[in-house]
Amino acid sequence: MLDTGTDAPDFELQNQHGERVALSDFDGWVVVYFYPRADTPGCTTEACGFRDAIDEFEARGISVVGISDDPVSDLAAFAEEYDLPFDLLSDESGEVSEAYDSYGEKNVFGNTVEGVFRNTYVVAPDGTIARAYEDVSPENHAEGILLDLEDDL
Repeated sequence: MLDTGTDAPDFELQNQHGERVALSDFDGWVVVYFYPRADTPGCTTEACGFRDAIDEFEARGISVVGISDDPVSDLAAFAEEYDLPFDLLSDESGEVSEAYDSYGEKNVFGNTVEGVFRNTYVVAPDGTIARAYEDVSPENHAEGILLDLEDDL
């Protein structure tokens, strides 16, 4: 995990609409959450949690971005199916996920594979890591972040 207070690595990736999105495009606070695979049970729970809390995030001036190694076409279908109102970014090479210590070997159903870890970072307006969450549980994750940030905003 990246340490709080360190600079968040900048990135530029395609979103579910095929548009380029960079961390530097955002003003204010940004939640950057990494998830293993679009349209799987845990990832859907996590994404829908952010969707359901998006009004509260936006009211506090916090943007939300999800990153996985899924191709853009899979992200588009996922976003459409669950009406996800934030950017889902395609990191097929794993390069950005790796820069955020969120990519590598893991065990999936007894098999060792390379992929994205379920980690989340909150990036402060000055571009530093304000909060880091490792191996998060998808349920109630969005609400937990909002509670944690009450004192920071």
